[in-house]
Amino acid sequence: MPRKARIDAPGALHHIIIRGIERKAIFRDVLDRTHFLDRLGRILSETETGCYAWALMGNHAHFLLRTGLVPLATVMRRLLTGYALGFNRRHKRHGQLFQNRYKSFLCEEDLYLKELVRYIHLNPLRVRVVENLKELRSYPYCGHGVLMGEVKAEWHDAGYVLGFFGSTVGVARKSYLVFMAEGIDQGRRPDLVGGGLIRSVGGWAALEEYRKGGTRIKGDERILGSSDFVEGVLREAEENFEERMLIRSRGPYLNDLIKMIAEHFNIDPEDIMTTSKERKISVARAVLCYLGTRKLMISCADIARELNISPSTVSRASGRGRNLPELKEIQRKLFETYSERKISVNER
Repeated sequence: MPRKARIDAPGALHHIIIRGIERKAIFRDVLDRTHFLDRLGRILSETETGCYAWALMGNHAHFLLRTGLVPLATVMRRLLTGYALGFNRRHKRHGQLFQNRYKSFLCEEDLYLKELVRYIHLNPLRVRVVENLKELRSYPYCGHGVLMGEVKAEWHDAGYVLGFFGSTVGVARKSYLVFMAEGIDQGRRPDLVGGGLIRSVGGWAALEEYRKGGTRIKGDERILGSSDFVEGVLREAEENFEERMLIRSRGPYLNDLIKMIAEHFNIDPEDIMTTSKERKISVARAVLCYLGTRKLMISCADIARELNISPSTVSRASGRGRNLPELKEIQRKLFETYSERKISVNER
């Protein structure tokens, strides 16, 4: 059975798990871990990807990330490919370092963010890399120390997480420590390391209770959340997929998109490919980057070459374009134009 496509969108929360191939180590020493964290921090900062929890183990690692300016798949590809190349070069080895596909579960924030932060940060304690919560505070390869203010990682959004535990840093840290201590005896949590119907509702017993009560439950192995959350995510993903496929199958290539946006803003196509900061041109460029990367799935590198800017600039422009009021009207026209074109083609 073919694997289902990953589900992602700006602002989506994901529990990510990476593992070494054949359960082999992906971090052999301090230098490996340092290189990995340096690369992780740089990429998360460049893409404005939110990070709320993380733990590096010997042959695997966990992350709780929120999609930012670029799809999470792009972030992970940059992270893992670059690290693997450096690891192989340093340790004079060849071949794959990671399992073919990292695990990614889209999570319902209200239900699972705190639980996932605790589960991920307790990993070193569960396998006895550290003996207690006091040692975990200073352990440099886990986000717990960042939340406690004893490990530095500017790319870890500690403030957002602590906001779930109290209105001031001091109060939040005390409450967070109590919460962590309460989770030590829970051991492994299969319900937090994957989606699916059974895991999302809390196990077979909970599922049976729902069924006895005549409640319809929706599940998907890619999603960790309530039935309503799962249904909403799948419905939105299907709508986005259909729209994107329609535009891609009947829609423009990059040059055509540039002309279309230039016409909408009443500017010359060449203006978009300048570094002008005039608002009309800047907005047109941002809309182009958003539609190109998110709707037509054109790579940041290809757009960057056409506009003579860097891929990171394309990513930032795409993020701005997503929130511009002008985007909705242009996107509506784009979809309607190519929806009509599809009908006319089919009728011939």
